[in-house]
Amino acid sequence: MESTPNTVPVPARRVCTLTVLLCVCPLCCQASWMLLGADGPDHRWSRDGGCRSLPLSARQREVCRKRSFLAPSIVDAARLALGECQNQFRHERWNCSAGPDPALFGQQLTSGTKETAFVYAVMAAGLVHAVTRFCSRGNVSECGCDARLQGPAEAWHWGGCSDHVQYGTWFSRRFLAHAAVNASAGTRAHALLRMSQHNSEAGRQAVATTMSTDCRCHGVSGSCAVKTCWRTMAPFGRVGAYLKERYEGGVRLKRKEPRAPDKHRLVFISKSPNYCLEDRRGGVLGTRGRRCNRTSGGPDGCKLLCCGRGYDTRVERHVRRCACKFVWCCYVRCRRCESMSDAHACK
Repeated sequence: MESTPNTVPVPARRVCTLTVLLCVCPLCCQASWMLLGADGPDHRWSRDGGCRSLPLSARQREVCRKRSFLAPSIVDAARLALGECQNQFRHERWNCSAGPDPALFGQQLTSGTKETAFVYAVMAAGLVHAVTRFCSRGNVSECGCDARLQGPAEAWHWGGCSDHVQYGTWFSRRFLAHAAVNASAGTRAHALLRMSQHNSEAGRQAVATTMSTDCRCHGVSGSCAVKTCWRTMAPFGRVGAYLKERYEGGVRLKRKEPRAPDKHRLVFISKSPNYCLEDRRGGVLGTRGRRCNRTSGGPDGCKLLCCGRGYDTRVERHVRRCACKFVWCCYVRCRRCESMSDAHACK
């Protein structure tokens, strides 16, 4: 039995789950809520279409139906998380691109690499962040501000509206709950399940870890005789940067680990490919056609990003407004300025 904070316990159902495309019955895995974050024209899901309109598993749809007011937050979470994933990896060979083919993203999610680990973590974190942010607006009675923080503490006291990250964490766990692996499943299936569970939880913990305490002073002439403080989630970009650091220090899981890995670290089971050449079976888009920086020695540099294949250069023409002046009365007059620059793309 699992209960939501301050609500009646809800019975858990043992069903085959589609959750994040890690499924012990692959034939059931025909959709993923992660695709809600895709930018393609075929994946523009409505925030207000309700649970039935979303690409969810049967179990996820049931969880969504019981709290249908969170359906828009599920869409927001997928878009928030995928956007941040692409932001964190925008200069690297793997840029978290789902591509035009939904199956391509799914293959990447089951590869068991460090990149898979990051996706699981950032999606779980995005769900915590979006749900908590929705609750803090105070639009529904079931969730709102965190009322646990009460009473004075030294020269200040808790007040305002602390983000109720515990509720967001609870919903993320329930929505992304994994079905138990069948006893007949192979060793890899068990390892993938263990990996996804660990990294999803690491993503949730990242939201709580990056929270801050904000305060406001009260008193005559700004004396700050009394200070009211509350807990606030960090912008999701900071959560993404925190998870990127965990990705860089990811730990590869062995078959027989002597002890459980640190809950804040990301874990993986497979070595990553180099992501240089397209491999649709493996869910790799390759770097052909990617823009690169000829003068950079980092991952966005043409040498590294293009994997030694070289790059093409073309001249781009840019037009912008310039030398703008306010003319009385009442408009702004600008000149039309043109400039040229070189653009480089991997062969």
